[in-house]
Amino acid sequence: MTGRVFDSLRGQIVLLTLGALTLAQAVSLWLFVDERSLAVRAALGAEAAGRAANVAHLLDEAPEALRGAILRAADSPLVRFAIDATPAVDHLDHGDEGGVEARMRHILGQGDAREIRIELHEAHGDLLPLASAADEPREGGLTRLELTLSLALADGQWLNVDTRFNRPPLQWPVVSTLSFGISAALLLVALFWFLLSRLTGPLREVAAASERFGRGEAEPDLPLKGPRELRHLTARFNDMKTRISRHIEDRTRVLAALGHDLRSPLTALRVQAEMVEEEDLRAGMISSVEEMQAMVETTLAYARGMSEAEPREDVSGRDFLAQLRQDMLGGFEIGPGEDHRISLRPRAMRRALRNVIENAQRYAGGVPRVTLCGTAREHRILIEDEGPGLPEAELERVFDPFYRLEGSRSRETGGTGLGLSIARTILRAHGGDVYLENRPGGGLCAVLVLPEVAKG
Repeated sequence: MTGRVFDSLRGQIVLLTLGALTLAQAVSLWLFVDERSLAVRAALGAEAAGRAANVAHLLDEAPEALRGAILRAADSPLVRFAIDATPAVDHLDHGDEGGVEARMRHILGQGDAREIRIELHEAHGDLLPLASAADEPREGGLTRLELTLSLALADGQWLNVDTRFNRPPLQWPVVSTLSFGISAALLLVALFWFLLSRLTGPLREVAAASERFGRGEAEPDLPLKGPRELRHLTARFNDMKTRISRHIEDRTRVLAALGHDLRSPLTALRVQAEMVEEEDLRAGMISSVEEMQAMVETTLAYARGMSEAEPREDVSGRDFLAQLRQDMLGGFEIGPGEDHRISLRPRAMRRALRNVIENAQRYAGGVPRVTLCGTAREHRILIEDEGPGLPEAELERVFDPFYRLEGSRSRETGGTGLGLSIARTILRAHGGDVYLENRPGGGLCAVLVLPEVAKG
């Protein structure tokens, strides 16, 4: 079932949309985490820079005796202040692209040109700047940032500030996030399913109508609904169906009129042939007239086979074959096999089967065997004979109208050459087909294919 859903246009578009949204959310989350990290780094760096600048101000203004007290007051478990003869930062390249120095310059005043050195990087290991911080609770798995500042004091010494702080972890409430994601996904699926139904629904209707029309069923015009492109497609399908139906009706009407017009002169020729005194000549003329009449009738039958609108019936395949065998006075035997329910047009299918079976009797002799078999998608009727078979090049040509393998052109030996053509027309009107193949052990097998008609 899942495979069928995602094999459909609607399922694939919904899946593609959800995938795109998931990817977009993942990229947004990554960008958010990175921006948050930068913001936290900037805020903590600015706070440390402001504190260091203020301490430097106090040290420059305070007496030498008070410097120790100022440093002790400024120290904290995570920040250590010290006055040394040399700077702790031994290079001039800023690790924060100058943001911390700008903050310190602003606090110290624009006229203060003292040297400031800054180093900002991720700290490795669990050591904290101060020994007194050893008893502080430590959170595992957190990234530590280390900021080292060296500020030149007025007396030539350096104020070295060493601070470490934990970058706050990303707060991610799992339950609320999952509930939001599931709710959003369900809403999106429902919305897209509804919207895409307006797209795929008319497409399915056009496909189903095409199949029914191809089987020769009367099909009303489809309603125009859905987006503009689908309304245009449905309208063109309706126009095509109307033109094809009109073309078939016109051709059938022309053939019927032609057959009706030919009956009168053929009847007159038959009457005149009966008046001929010479027996051989009279017999030849009557035979020719009868052959012409038979060709006219079979031509009309061929046309009716293409345009007949007989309703379908759901019948038992073996019962149908048994009734046909009774009508043909035992003209074939029914092979073993399971029974199948087949949807067909009974009169047309009897005619098609009769034509193929009579063709096997005429050219192969003996009693052909008719076997019913099938799968979940189609039914097959096999008509097998014990004759000589056919050359491979002739297996398809025998379905051409008026084509006969027998060269005498006699109706008694070769028929009119329309039997197999009519059978194929009927089978194709059912949505199936008929073809011939040589049997490996000799003889010919006619395969009549009828597709399974979907219910509803």
